[in-house]
Amino acid sequence: MFYRVLGMMSGTSLDGLDLALCEFDIDEKQIDYQIIRATTIPYDSTLKDKILRCENSNGEYLAEFSAYLGHYFGKQANKFLKQNNLTADFIVSHGQTIFHQPHKGFTLQIGDINAIASETELTVIGDFRSMDVALNGQGAPLVPIGDKLLFANYDCCLNIGGFSNISFDDNSLRKAYDICPSNIVLNHLCHYLNLEYDNDGQIAKHSTIDTALLQELNSIPYYINNEQQSLGKEFVKQCIFPLLENSSLSIECKIATYTEHIAYQIGKNIKGKTLVTGGGAYNSFLIDRIRHYANYELIVPSNLIVEYKEALIFAFLGVRRLRKEVNCLSSVTGARCDSCSGSVVYWLKE
Repeated sequence: MFYRVLGMMSGTSLDGLDLALCEFDIDEKQIDYQIIRATTIPYDSTLKDKILRCENSNGEYLAEFSAYLGHYFGKQANKFLKQNNLTADFIVSHGQTIFHQPHKGFTLQIGDINAIASETELTVIGDFRSMDVALNGQGAPLVPIGDKLLFANYDCCLNIGGFSNISFDDNSLRKAYDICPSNIVLNHLCHYLNLEYDNDGQIAKHSTIDTALLQELNSIPYYINNEQQSLGKEFVKQCIFPLLENSSLSIECKIATYTEHIAYQIGKNIKGKTLVTGGGAYNSFLIDRIRHYANYELIVPSNLIVEYKEALIFAFLGVRRLRKEVNCLSSVTGARCDSCSGSVVYWLKE
């Protein structure tokens, strides 16, 4: 079966909306795929502020903004397809995570898929995490089934985005977990310097690491206890920001120290030949520091895969949802069983 799917991904780092038009050709023995065209629509400061406001808003604001964001997503999808003279069979949207607290039994990604469907007049699939959380899982990570089926020639798949996460096979079962907060923290620190991010790790490279702060970061119980689960912004607020805010070090020193913390935590979790994707793959200094701690080959693929692997895989999860196949693995989320997750809004063509 052949599928042409528009994957839409909006991450916790609030960089913007990733759009990737993907094609899948699936038979019983093989899955062929390619990214036909992709782009990122950056979020302006106003939209970022509105998203951040959701965390402390009332229910009315949250519901209204979810609808607004869905219409925004839909308009951006239409513009992307029209400008590139492309068509899609359906759309898959991850949505924008506002709350992710599986230990309390809930997760919330906004960007109403009904609004997306109304704008695009296409079937839309979203809300991939809620079923797994209802099954007592972490609701994350969701990408590993795509890693397993689409990138089987690597021992590990590492993504360095807002959070760094890794997946790999362990006795034929896929295992995956979040390693540590990454760009969500580095970008936050860079904002104090009126920068969006540490370009190529140049600030970290030319600044001093504080060993005391580094030891404090590496001693956070999550790392010591090897809990190996999913992380959210709540973890950053509770465990990371207080250590950084209580330090009198310069911002540059904090960036250097936190970069080293990321490299150390990732390096000790790599278990073989590793595919590296996500925005952090472009941070050559960070990659060099990971290589310092890891004993295996790190492969940074083409820019399309580096930047849009998550959008590709969410498009793939949508394909599996419509095929009524497993798209969420209990071996990585801790749920009581695998599931075929995702809500579907069908657009009925005239």
